[in-house]
Amino acid sequence: MSEDKNQNPEESQETPENTPANGTPESEKVDTPETETSAKSESEAPEKAENQPEKTEASDEKAADDKKEAAEDESPKAAKEDEKADETAEEASDEDKKEEEEPAKEPEPEVPHDEFDWDTGNRAGSNYEKDEFKRMEKVYSDTLTFIEDNEIVKGKVTRISEGDVVLDLNYKSNGVVPLAEFRDNPDLAPGDTVSVYVEQLEDEKGQLILSRRKAKLLGAWDAIVDSYKNDTIIKGTVVSKTKGGLIADCGGLETFLPGSQIDIKPIVDYDAYVGKTMEFKVVKINESIKNAVVSHKALIESDLAEQREEIIAGLEKGQVLEGTVKNLTDFGAFLDLGGVDGLLYITDISWGRISHPSEVLSLNDQINVVVLDFDENKKRISLGLKQLQPHPWDVLPEDIKEGSTVKGKIVNIEDYGAFLEIMPGVEGLIHVSEVSWSNQPVNARDFFDLGQEFEAKIVTIDSEDRKMSLSIKQLQKDPWEEIGIKYPVNSRHEGEVKNLTPYGVFVELEEGIGGMIHISDLSWTKRYNHPSEFTRVGETIEVVVLEIDNEDRKMSLGHKQLEENPWDTFENVFPVGSYHDATILRKDDRGAIVQLPYGLEAFAPIKHIKKENGQMAEVDEVLTMKVLEFNRDDKRILVSHLRYLQDIKREADDKVREEKQKDRDQTRKTIKKQSSSIERSTMGELDAFSQLKDQLEGKEGQQEEE
Repeated sequence: MSEDKNQNPEESQETPENTPANGTPESEKVDTPETETSAKSESEAPEKAENQPEKTEASDEKAADDKKEAAEDESPKAAKEDEKADETAEEASDEDKKEEEEPAKEPEPEVPHDEFDWDTGNRAGSNYEKDEFKRMEKVYSDTLTFIEDNEIVKGKVTRISEGDVVLDLNYKSNGVVPLAEFRDNPDLAPGDTVSVYVEQLEDEKGQLILSRRKAKLLGAWDAIVDSYKNDTIIKGTVVSKTKGGLIADCGGLETFLPGSQIDIKPIVDYDAYVGKTMEFKVVKINESIKNAVVSHKALIESDLAEQREEIIAGLEKGQVLEGTVKNLTDFGAFLDLGGVDGLLYITDISWGRISHPSEVLSLNDQINVVVLDFDENKKRISLGLKQLQPHPWDVLPEDIKEGSTVKGKIVNIEDYGAFLEIMPGVEGLIHVSEVSWSNQPVNARDFFDLGQEFEAKIVTIDSEDRKMSLSIKQLQKDPWEEIGIKYPVNSRHEGEVKNLTPYGVFVELEEGIGGMIHISDLSWTKRYNHPSEFTRVGETIEVVVLEIDNEDRKMSLGHKQLEENPWDTFENVFPVGSYHDATILRKDDRGAIVQLPYGLEAFAPIKHIKKENGQMAEVDEVLTMKVLEFNRDDKRILVSHLRYLQDIKREADDKVREEKQKDRDQTRKTIKKQSSSIERSTMGELDAFSQLKDQLEGKEGQQEEE
């Protein structure tokens, strides 16, 4: 069969009339795999068989050998393959010798395609019965492995050379895989068995296309799916860090290991796990994209579950256990008790007040704790640390008693006062009334700061209720004991404005001593809506002591009393009905506040500030006002610009009326005088007199109309 392939068709060309060399009738020929190949070769060059009788005999001998080999089918597969290789080598050698011995012949003329005898190629074939041929075909097929595309098969490494690995798959042809796909197996050697993926049985060159990388990936995926379905454990190597976790190589397939699934305790440094080989449990798979999520924490939890059950089953209240601090939060600390977690609340860490557990504990600290309570169903364990020590109130030192002075720091501030911790777990309340001897209200949040240290005097102590009241002001002498001597009534002093209220000003004369100036005692002449119109906090003001109340510890102060009361004089300066120029200071819907001479303020109702042109007067305008009311006791003055205008008009009308009356009287006198001096006259004179009378009467009537 191989000799036929190696012959040159031009050297063995023959006419269709030639008969087969062995003289066997064509109808009796049996097609064997070897004869099929030979027939194909001879059909391409029909003259080859006639010109080479020696070669045909060799083919007959080979067919006989094949028949003999078929009879000995029970020999091992490896022996068969070796024999086939030897036969092929011998045939190739015989063929080369015959080609050298045969003299070169001139090429025969080509035969037309339609006249070619296609059966001529079978002349070198052997005669086999049909049953015998099928048996031999089955024997041959059984020696080969059945392979299909897109499946994983096993092959034996036969040779490694020039960057390729040759694999024997027990198939018609060997497979070749790049050596680069075996980087994970540097010890690969001939004879090793490996798995490969069949990408294509034959490519355009008739070669078998294999991939070890795909076989490894598909094998790894099948292993992961099997682990997921059967809840088994797989191994993998952490290859890199990614956002939110790690990438683990499990059998050649990259999987995702979330940061929360690395360990039961929070992990800060992911880089420490890169390069480590770990065991995982597959918790999620995605068939469509061949992706998987694995967990190492699940394995730890499953191992700890049994330990947790054993620990909880043996728990008792009051039992002392050793634990490791695994996490710190604002509300407490979580401890690992050897497979089960317990919570140590912040209030159970120390008898004293702490703002965060980190003030006492640190991560990975080994501490002893006592079991306060536990819930078997919810698997919750409450722990205590301070309970391992006696309560500080039960072991108070003897020098802590009423009247003694203690020192501590502020640990809590409320509206009513602040708590001073004199030792861990022992606190006392400093009420706002015990801060200063002054009656001025104290804002505890403004006066105290957390962590600030103070000395205080113990006023009361109750060990049973574990309460203590403290005082800062009692560390100093009570200044009110000598208040009457130092600040007698009507004495003048200077003080600092400490606070302003809608009804007055609080002034401090010295530490713990102060009084209030009522808003009405700020000025004799001005009215203030709020003390802030007169003074500000922090300013120094001069005052007069008006009254002292030792029982209630109160002192009344005044500022206007520094001057004499001007209202005694104002009553004569601003009598009712008098007119004065006034400046409008402010105005509202009810009226306006105007300033009279000497800085005195008065009130004018809104309708009384209307000007002569009918418009309302504006701020800073100067108008003439008429005093309508003057109340010395209430220090109240009522004025009006409208009444002033009315008085002016009335006076003008009275003056016009007086002038008219004078004119009438003068006219009468003149007429009367003329009438008495005129004697009886003529008619002409009478006419003239009549005309004069008419003129006088007309003039008088005109004046009346005006």
